[in-house]
Formats: sequence, C-alpha cells, structure tokens
Amino acid sequence: MGLTGFRGRIVSLAVLTATLVVAVFVVLSHVLLTRSADADTRTLARTRVEAVAGTVQVHNGKVRLVEGTGDAFDTVAWVYEDGRLIDGAEHPTDAVSLLGAAGRHEFRVTGRYLLYAEPLPVQGHRVTVVVTVDLAPYEHSEQRSLMMSLALGALAVALAGFIAHLGVNRALRVVQRMSALADEWGDHDPARRFGLESRDEFGELARTFDRLLDRVSETIADERRLTDEIAHELRTPIAVLRGEAQFAELSSTRIEPQLVRTEADRLDTAVSTILDAARSRNRQAQTCRLTVALRGATQRHDVYLGSAPEVDVAVPADVVVSVLTPLLDNAVRHARTAASVQVETCGEHVLVHVLDDGPGFRPDDLERVFEPGHSTADGHGLGLAVVRRIANATGLGVRAVADGRGHVEVRFPAA
Repeated sequence: MGLTGFRGRIVSLAVLTATLVVAVFVVLSHVLLTRSADADTRTLARTRVEAVAGTVQVHNGKVRLVEGTGDAFDTVAWVYEDGRLIDGAEHPTDAVSLLGAAGRHEFRVTGRYLLYAEPLPVQGHRVTVVVTVDLAPYEHSEQRSLMMSLALGALAVALAGFIAHLGVNRALRVVQRMSALADEWGDHDPARRFGLESRDEFGELARTFDRLLDRVSETIADERRLTDEIAHELRTPIAVLRGEAQFAELSSTRIEPQLVRTEADRLDTAVSTILDAARSRNRQAQTCRLTVALRGATQRHDVYLGSAPEVDVAVPADVVVSVLTPLLDNAVRHARTAASVQVETCGEHVLVHVLDDGPGFRPDDLERVFEPGHSTADGHGLGLAVVRRIANATGLGVRAVADGRGHVEVRFPAA
C-alpha cells in the first residue's frame, strides 16, 4: 500500500509531525546554546579584565603593573594609559588600539575574537584594559552540538515513522481480520457475528458491522418470505384453473366461465396485493377518507358495511384496499351466513373489524395464521401473510381475535 493508502497517510502524518517537533527542538536548543556561549565568553572577558586590573598600581604618580602577575595575560590583554599602550603584546590590531584610545565599556567581535574594553578607576589617569577571547572553541562546540542534534533528530524521526508503521499495522490487523471473517461468513455462515465487547473504535466498528449484517439478513429473509407468499398466494387459483381445464379436456365439457372469472379475479387480487406490499415501503405519506376506501374494498364482496364514521386515515386508499381485500376474501369464504365490517375510532387510531360467523381462530393460532403457508383445517391463513407484510411496511397494526367467530382487527393511524 503506497502513501495514498490509509496506512501511508498515517505514517506520513506521524513522520511530518515528528520532523516539525525535532526542527523546533533543534532550533531552540541551538539558540539557547549560542546565547549560553555568548554569555560565557563575556563572563570570561570580564574575568580577565578583573585579573589584569588587580595588577595595575600607581607609583610616584605613574601607572605600572606589578611584575610577574600579568605575564599570563600578555597575549590576551592590553593596558592603555591616556590612549598610550603601556603593557601587552606589541603591535596590537587596529581594533584593540581604537578600544584602548576610546576608554569606554564596549564589546566588539572581530573575526574569530571577542574584544572587551573596560576603563579602570585610577585617580589622575585614564587607564583602559582591553582583553580578547578566542571564539573558535565555542563555535566548534556549537557546530558539534548542532550536528549531534540533527543526527539525533533524524534518528527520532525515523524511529517515530517506524513506531507509527508498527502501530498502524497492529491496529489495522483487526480490520483486516474482520474483513476476512466477513467474507468467509458471507460464503459459509451468514448468521455469524463479530460480537466484540471492546469499547474502542474498532469495537464500535464491529458492532456497526453486526447491525448492518442483521439488517442485510433481515432483508434477505424478508425477500424469501415474499417469495413464499407469492408461491402460496398464486398456487391455489392456478391449481383451480388448471384442474378445471384438465377436467374439461378429459370430459369434453365446457369450462364454466364464472369459475374462470372468479379464479382470475382472485389471481389478479393476489398479484396486486403482493405488488402493493413490495412497493409500500417507498410510499410517501398520504391520507384518504376511510369510508370511500371501504366501499372500494367491499364492492366485489357480499359483505355488510354498517354505518362508519367519516374519518380520514394517514394511509393511501389503495393500501387500505390491499390490506382489507384478503381479509374480506377469508371472511366471505369461511362465513356460514354473513360477513361484515365495523369501524370505530380509538384515540389517534381507527379500528376496522372484519367479521364473519364462521368457526373463527383458535387461541394458539393467533400468530401462526399470519405465517406464509399456514392453514387450519378450515382453510384460515390464505392472504393473511401478505396483510401482515403490508401492515408492517406501512405502520399499521393487524391481529386476529379469538372470540368464537372470524375476527381480524386492523389499526390505521388517524390523519
């Protein structure tokens, strides 16, 4: 992976940060070392002036140096009286002569030397001591320190890059392992999950992946249920049409048009309902007058529709029809004498009861009747799985009621 990869970007950022830190450290240390060396040289110059000043005496009105005490400074110190050289190495430089003649406190750098002039408090005379300090050792020391700082800085930058590389590799190893496991589980064990309990960022990433895999699994399972529902809903009318055609072919009788129309209508209703279930997740919020939708749902069924309150529900009319049509089919099919629809308001919801005087539901079948393919001995369950699918997709509620008759309750949100 090159510098454009995540690992390369992290390592490059670490190296850049370390380089900036080392550069600041080297500059600051060099500045501090330079100031320290400058202070040391000035202190040394003052010390030499004090040592030379201790040898200066006035005898019989004349300034002279004590013999033998200033010999050590003959090459680094000069003593001037009234601008005239009285002690020190012969042939001083012009800079030394100017400082001695000036007779004032002054530091001056000439080449590799630091010159310092200081006047002495000698009564009746103007005495000035000029000393020199060789700066070459200090400059060499500064250069060695700078080179050593640069070398150590380069080593620190390289070490920071190496440590960052190791750290990123160690951290990304978890992600690589998660990716490999996800591929393996997708091929062989899609129900597996990471289940990391760590509280760091990778633990949160694993939990996010687990939630994503759960949603993917739910989507796949939902599509499989849709396939089962399609097969279940279409099998019966197709089988009836095929059986009628085979019977007519074998017996050379005429096919009953009414039966063909009934089963074709049933097949059309099943297909339309399943398509509505598949599309209902993408619907935008709409409202409709419930009584109008109920008339549309009951117009093809011999169902008694009593007086219903004029209320609006927050559901499109075609969804109302798609939900109620399979329930009405069941009610009409299993009713002994009559089926009916009742409507009542309940707070923020509107309840629609689809009733028939048939055998009804057993208490232990109230949830299983909504499973694809489930059927009791009397045939309950046809279309109910599709109804539950549409209800879940559009925020409705549907439940079977075991009260000794056929009774399914649908809860619509009031507009």
